[in-house]
Amino acid sequence: MRHIAYAGVSGAWTANFIVTTMSEAEVLFEVCDGLGLITLNRPRAINALNHSMTLAITEALRTWAADPAIRTVAIIGAGERGLCAGGDIVAIHRDAKAISDGGPAAPAPLQTATAAFWRDEYLLNDLIGSYPKPYVAIMDGIVMGGGVGLSAHGSHRIVTERSQIGMPETGIGFVPDVGGTYLLSHTPGELGTHVALTAARMGAGDAIAVGFADTFVPSADLPALLDALRTTPADEAVAGFATPAPESELAAQRDWIDACYAADTVEEIVAALRAADSPEATKAAEDLLAKSPVAVKATLRALRDARTLPSLAAALTVEFRITVAALSTHDLAEGIRAQVIDKDRAPRWSPATLAEVTTAQVDAYFAPLGAGELGLPA
Repeated sequence: MRHIAYAGVSGAWTANFIVTTMSEAEVLFEVCDGLGLITLNRPRAINALNHSMTLAITEALRTWAADPAIRTVAIIGAGERGLCAGGDIVAIHRDAKAISDGGPAAPAPLQTATAAFWRDEYLLNDLIGSYPKPYVAIMDGIVMGGGVGLSAHGSHRIVTERSQIGMPETGIGFVPDVGGTYLLSHTPGELGTHVALTAARMGAGDAIAVGFADTFVPSADLPALLDALRTTPADEAVAGFATPAPESELAAQRDWIDACYAADTVEEIVAALRAADSPEATKAAEDLLAKSPVAVKATLRALRDARTLPSLAAALTVEFRITVAALSTHDLAEGIRAQVIDKDRAPRWSPATLAEVTTAQVDAYFAPLGAGELGLPA
């Protein structure tokens, strides 16, 4: 046993833990009484998720699932900025650029390190979604992309006044993944379609209204909540700190969101947004049109299809096809370049407009992978 202090996103929590990983590791695993605590430990990168972290979390969850001494699992992010800003997209850019540049040395998408990472990440997302014990995700601060996959499939999803949650994929020429299409396609009305196509960020009230979270807890109470989870059943501990969530701005705008996003094509959605008598709808049209045209079309199809899928596992299987295909597209490498590498915020999409996107280009995202499929049962 070693006495350590947990300095989280909103305070300090001191307890006796069995420390199973060195403090400089990228993810920490601690056990205290009946709580298994996972801490993402890359605060300078807002705890961005990489392959080694994914494998370590998977191993710990499988071990803890079989350990009768552990009643509850919780996941938090180190530092003050958030739980997880998403996957390590600089590494993704390296593989996508190598493929898009072509040449004899260009790797096959399924043979890249990125595809291997996605495969294990999606298997972890499915494990979280079906975990046999309470899985408490502390969604404090920034929670984007891969961070949503680590949290929004859990049994107890906590948001605070600091939460900023989103699926920003269309802005980098990508499609929502980590089970995002399943979550977004099962929101009330068309809220998920709006969030997906525009990459809108959600506060605490929005995340609960959309179905990405369950409970609002003030950030100042998180250390006490984690302490309670050591000895108190998760339902009881969370209920003891729950307070009314802020009103959802998205839910208050459902009239125009549901009407505009019910259309069958992205072009019709844009036309409806422009025709709506709402400044928020006008801005939504502008936000959507700034995203990758082929990515938003593939995203809309993925969301519509996901509504009919029987499970999260089935959606992850389709998402793996989509993401592997995206590695071969111009827009993924270009979107990451513009937003993260060069940061000029001026991506040059190809095709450049919605009208230029062909059915074949969208179909390519959904092509089966044969022996390379994700392998989850539907």
